[in-house]
Amino acid sequence: MPKTAERMPITKNRLIKNGVYELSFHMPHWAYDARPGQFVHIRIADSCQPLLRRPFSIAGTDAATGEVSVIYRVVGQGTSYLTQLKAGDFIDCLGPLGRPFDLECERPLLVGGGMGLAPLLFLARVLCPRPAEILMGGRTKEELFWTDRFATVCENIHITTDDGSLGQRGVTADVLPALLAAKQFDRIYTCGPHAMMQKVAQSARQLAISCQVSLEEPMACGLGACLSCTCEGQDGKRRKVCTDGPVFWSWEVVL
Repeated sequence: MPKTAERMPITKNRLIKNGVYELSFHMPHWAYDARPGQFVHIRIADSCQPLLRRPFSIAGTDAATGEVSVIYRVVGQGTSYLTQLKAGDFIDCLGPLGRPFDLECERPLLVGGGMGLAPLLFLARVLCPRPAEILMGGRTKEELFWTDRFATVCENIHITTDDGSLGQRGVTADVLPALLAAKQFDRIYTCGPHAMMQKVAQSARQLAISCQVSLEEPMACGLGACLSCTCEGQDGKRRKVCTDGPVFWSWEVVL
């Protein structure tokens, strides 16, 4: 799939909740070609400050309108600047980038936490109406605005919160063993905190269920040249998250 750097019009940049925004832009051929698990690399400003592009997982596409959407949290200078852009402004994007999820499965389980739920939302939209199930975790009910979005594509959603304000009190790892024991999943997809993905990959390995992880690392070029986003492979070799990933089989990388 060809990747290009283009300027495209923003169609929406709105606050969702608590410093989390949804940004959509018009790029019809990306909306058609992009695959779950891929990302875009956005140039935040036309000036040299901030200098580097920022990677954002694709959270959804709409081939009918030609829109591509990302969901981002304000964490620093770059994302703070991004919130100032509005519909009608133009944005410089490089994409679609990275290795997507493998979709060859019949009964998948998606496990996510925090902003790691963004690429899983795109994945859920493509996988359902297969009998897919979602296990998501957050610190509080306020963080899990995701439930409404996942509910539009999948019926079976399992929720944990650290404080018990929504779903089961605890973390996803507390619910995962019983869920895996009760259902016949043939694939697990996960994205979120490393500790969570470690638990998921370990459980998948014990039950001989194929598992894919989506890694999130800071990156400069997004094209495999700068080596700033490498991770350790199980064979001792380094892997480039931007080009070898961001999606890996759990047996490929050290979590």
